[in-house]
Amino acid sequence: MLLAVALAAGAVGIATLSAPHVMALLSAPAKADGPHTASKAAGIQSAGSLDGFRMAKKAEGMPDACDTRARPAGTASCPSATHAGAAPASNVNCDIIVPEHPLTAAGLATPYRLTGPGGATPAASGCTMANAANLGAFVQATILDPATGKLSVYEPLVITKGTRPAAAPVVPKLPKGAVVTIDFGFNGNILTQVGGTPRALIQGHCVNGLRGSPFGQVSFCHGTHFFWAARRAERHDKLTVPSVGVSSKTGQACPTTRAFTLVDQDQSDNVTTQYLLTSDGRTAQFNKANTAAMTRAAVISNGSDNALLDDFLDPALGCRPFTAPDLSQGGAPGTSQALDELSAAKNQAAPVALVPENDPMALVNNALSVTKTDHYRSMVGQPDISAKNNAADSPANYCRNMINIQTRFLSNHEALLSSGPSPVPAVGNNLFTFMANRLIMSYVNLNCQKFGVRNPVKVTLNHHGVATSATFGSP
Repeated sequence: MLLAVALAAGAVGIATLSAPHVMALLSAPAKADGPHTASKAAGIQSAGSLDGFRMAKKAEGMPDACDTRARPAGTASCPSATHAGAAPASNVNCDIIVPEHPLTAAGLATPYRLTGPGGATPAASGCTMANAANLGAFVQATILDPATGKLSVYEPLVITKGTRPAAAPVVPKLPKGAVVTIDFGFNGNILTQVGGTPRALIQGHCVNGLRGSPFGQVSFCHGTHFFWAARRAERHDKLTVPSVGVSSKTGQACPTTRAFTLVDQDQSDNVTTQYLLTSDGRTAQFNKANTAAMTRAAVISNGSDNALLDDFLDPALGCRPFTAPDLSQGGAPGTSQALDELSAAKNQAAPVALVPENDPMALVNNALSVTKTDHYRSMVGQPDISAKNNAADSPANYCRNMINIQTRFLSNHEALLSSGPSPVPAVGNNLFTFMANRLIMSYVNLNCQKFGVRNPVKVTLNHHGVATSATFGSP
């Protein structure tokens, strides 16, 4: 029986789309080597992750960088897409200039600079933070004190090349011997790290992917060593990762970024960083002092599966994300991609979702790659591919688990999730319909039909392309 995601029948001009029809409507699946080529066709977007829905949000004139989380009183609403300035239609990629010694306090406090690829200027390429809706870049650091096991986070600032920060970044105080990992997120297709000095990327142990095959929206600095050091601190009883606990609403364990109830086509990607954007296109770190001084600045953010968990799903379930003092926010509790992965490694019960070989960011020339998948996994603290974890995470098994477990979760908790706000209102009108719509897109972009996995999702969209209700049957 077909699992259906049906929109309100009374809407005018609605269309009903099952998985095969979605495949026919899409111009192309997500491109290999990382890029997400979201194409709008009858309201369906080809990319399946939260970051991949940027095209849907632009359909209603809302920049995808516009933060749908609660913003402090007095901060401005996000600028319109027209105000921000659209990127040239031909360009979906940018470069980000990494400062010297990026793993040090001075390096973290030095702004990263966003610019066009191949020497193109920010203006000519659209690679500006004023255009964060289309091509905004975001950076996040997680810091471990190996002597004590204490963790902290910090959001290095990204500015448009040629501009100055709207406020000087906070210089963090790092512990002696601090182990730092830096994660990058992007609202376009491919973000490439470029060293601000000849040795900057070497100093930071920074990687874009494999040579000639970047991950795409994401990249990393020092990830492998950070997670090794964190595991070592856990073994020596210095670092204690807290339990995720039990949902007060469902009575079940709270989800993690490695839960099949949450994952999509490209799990463990992008960051929870937020910045302030001024009317003249300059940026500042998002903290209490800057918010008070820049009352008309907008809050911008990176579309992120981690933000979906930390800021939308956890609150709906009565759960709390793993936090640590945020050094760019005066020590206030902050989330991060790396913290989510540490929590998932400690808490996620079987079956555990790990980055699969058919993740678009792990492909090489549209082909599966064990080497690239393992490289990505190492940057987010996940184990290499093995016969043991392939029982849950081979391309076919990943598809089966994602469809079977996530549809059951959505069906069982429809009323609860429907009460939560949508991360992207142009995709679903609440958290439930957003996740249901997202699931069918992930099925398409992971090529799950290739493995004999039946897609039980049927999506009906209103004339704006927004999912407004969902029903479920058997896969």
